[in-house]
Amino acid sequence: MTALEVYAWATGGAEKDAVDALAGEFARTVPGRQVVNPVLAGGPDPEGDLRSRLRAGDPPDSFQVHPGAEAQNLVASGALVALDECFARWGLDDVLPAGLRDGLAVGGAVHAVPAGLHRLLLWSNDGVLARAGLTARPADVDDLVRQLEVLRASGVRYPLALGPDWTQLELLEAVLLARLGPDRFAALWTAGADWSGDDVADALAAYGRLLPYANPDRDGLSFPDAAARVRTGAAGYLFTGDWVRALWAGDRSWSWSGRPFPGTAGTFQWLGDAFVLPENAPDVDGALAWLATVAGAPGQQAFNTRKGSIPVRADADRADHSPYLRAAMADLEHLQLVPSCTHGSAAGRAVTSAALTAVGAFSSTGDVGDLRSALAATTDEPRRERV
Repeated sequence: MTALEVYAWATGGAEKDAVDALAGEFARTVPGRQVVNPVLAGGPDPEGDLRSRLRAGDPPDSFQVHPGAEAQNLVASGALVALDECFARWGLDDVLPAGLRDGLAVGGAVHAVPAGLHRLLLWSNDGVLARAGLTARPADVDDLVRQLEVLRASGVRYPLALGPDWTQLELLEAVLLARLGPDRFAALWTAGADWSGDDVADALAAYGRLLPYANPDRDGLSFPDAAARVRTGAAGYLFTGDWVRALWAGDRSWSWSGRPFPGTAGTFQWLGDAFVLPENAPDVDGALAWLATVAGAPGQQAFNTRKGSIPVRADADRADHSPYLRAAMADLEHLQLVPSCTHGSAAGRAVTSAALTAVGAFSSTGDVGDLRSALAATTDEPRRERV
C-alpha cells in the first residue's frame, strides 16, 4: 500500500470524519493507495511544520486550505501549482455555481480544489423570541437593534451571543455587507481599500450599537459556550457559520432557525475547505488523483454529508442531505456569492489577523474612530505573510 501525504487540520469530530470519508473514497477509486495525514501524529505546531517544509522545498503531496484569498502568499511565493487545466479536465467549470470560480481565483488562476462550503447566518432561539412577542425576523440592522432592546426588556439581559474575536469579526462582516452591499464590501479587503466615506462610518457605528447587547465576557468565552447561550435561552441571537448546527442537533427540547443577516437578502456569505497541489510535490500523479477525488461527485458527497457542509457541484445528489443543506444548495445556485474575510475567502491571513486585532480592541474600548483607523490600516498596503 503506497501512502499519499496530505495535511488535513481536523483531528476529531465531524471534520475528521469528513476527511476520513474522502480518504476512503480515494482509496476505493485508486487501488493500492492510502492517505496519511501527518497532523494526526501530533506535534505542537503542525501548520508551522508545514510552512517550514514549504520553505525548505520539502512539501507534502497536498494540504488543506480555505479556498480564496487565504492562498495569496502561497501563490505569490510560487508554492502552489495552478489548476485551471485540471478544473476544465475534471468538468468543474461546468458544474460550479456562477461566481464561485472567481471567488476561488488568486491572481486570475485557481490553485485550490474546494471540497465543500459553509454559510454564515443569523441564528435564533425561536422560543425566546416568541416569548418576547417577536414573531417577525428583523428587516435591517436598525430593526435588529430594536428587537434586541425588546428581548432585554423581556428579561434577556444579553440577547446577542458573542464569543472570541473571530465571531466578532463575523458579525462585523455581516453589518458591513448589510450597509454597503456586496461589491463595496468585497472591495474593503483588497490592497489599498477605501475605508473612508460616510457609508463606512455609518456601518461601523451600527456595529457599535449591537455590542452593548452582547455578553460582556465574550473575549474569554469559547465558541461552544457562546452557542450554548442561545441553546439555553440566555440569548436570542447568534451570527456564525452553519457548523453551529452540529452543537445543537441532538437537543430537541428547543426550536432554532438560521436566516441571512438582516439587510443581506440575495447574498450567500461563504467559506469552505479545499486542498491544493504544492510545487515539487513528491507524488504529483497521486496528488492529482487525490484532488480529482476531492472534485468528484462521490468525494463531495462523502465529505459533506459527514461535515454538515454543502458540495460545490451544482449536479450534487441532494437526497442524502438534511432539509437545511438542501435549501442551502438551492440558494448557492442563484444567490450572489460573498466570500468571508474571517475565514480566509475574502482576504489573506495577514489582513484577517490585523482585522481580528482591530475588533478585539474595539470589544474593549468601543471607540469607532479607532476601529475605522485600524481596519483601514489592514489594507493600506499589500500585506505579505512569509510562507
